[in-house]
Amino acid sequence: MTGPEPLVALGYTSQLAALVAEHEEGLIPGRVFRSDRGFVFVITASGTVVAKPATRLIKSADDGGLPVVGDWVLLGGDESEPLAEYVLSRTTAIARRDPGRAARVQVLAANVDTVLITHPLADVPNLSRIERELALVWDSGARPVVVLTKADLAEDAEAARESVILAAPGVEVLVTSTVTGEGIEEIRAYLEGGDTIVLIGPSGSGKSTLVNALAGEDLQDTREVRVSDGRGRHTTVSRELIQLPCGGLVIDTPGLRAVGMWDSAEGIDQAFSDIAELAQGCRFRDCRHSGEPGCAVEEAVEAGVLPRRRLESYRELQAEVRHVTGEIDVRARLERKREDKIMARTIKRFYKEGKP
Repeated sequence: MTGPEPLVALGYTSQLAALVAEHEEGLIPGRVFRSDRGFVFVITASGTVVAKPATRLIKSADDGGLPVVGDWVLLGGDESEPLAEYVLSRTTAIARRDPGRAARVQVLAANVDTVLITHPLADVPNLSRIERELALVWDSGARPVVVLTKADLAEDAEAARESVILAAPGVEVLVTSTVTGEGIEEIRAYLEGGDTIVLIGPSGSGKSTLVNALAGEDLQDTREVRVSDGRGRHTTVSRELIQLPCGGLVIDTPGLRAVGMWDSAEGIDQAFSDIAELAQGCRFRDCRHSGEPGCAVEEAVEAGVLPRRRLESYRELQAEVRHVTGEIDVRARLERKREDKIMARTIKRFYKEGKP
């Protein structure tokens, strides 16, 4: 036993216990199961606590470092005002570029073992989007699995699966249907040992319905959403960690409209491992596969070995990461400039007043 039974069931380990021991006594460990409007909802050994991030955590946290669903936190404060004092080191973090703020990262979920990338088979799979999501997941440190849902509505589910396999080298691709039960047991296998999985994907891909199928009961409300444009009223409006009756944990998420790249260069290399392997034969080590002489990747496209669409998707993601990196550098320079101005004013006041 590595901790109180309620926490062990949530994934509490001896490694987490060691991290807790590094901090001052009296703090209460717990796992965030929801975050909403500046509050974090935390499961502790003694029950559920609604807390606010402590001021020192807000000031000291790096970009994306405030508590998110799946995080392990240490709580302080008192019963009237519980505070999340620390976020323990994450094993994995699913992060994208914040769609509402330039050069900022948004962490979608933390400490997950497997990410189910869901896409409905009622329409042709969006391979470019799947590649984009794979890059994010590989970069997080978690294991990606592509789950093609609503197979009962597909014209040719196996053909769709084959096309996705080509776009997801080294990744398991499952075809599922909550109507027929196809593929559900294969997904349950990823929950063995109390692991945590998270479902991501566009609105209308059936994530909440899949959660209900895994649980064997209706835990999440569902509504019909038009697959053609993803519009409609979506029941899942916030990310939530759910403990399944059958064991294991799942994080249900709202549909993602934007899947912006962050600092995901390593994830792109893994998502496009076929291109990375071909690139070893390029004449130049820094070849961008865009018109350089002796480019083995472009030669593979001309020979029909590599789909041109896949190379174009790779170029787009690489360009996006370079753009984000440039924005991060600009923000860092502006932040240093701001800090220099504060220091200059402090020094000026010191000499003027003779004291700090």
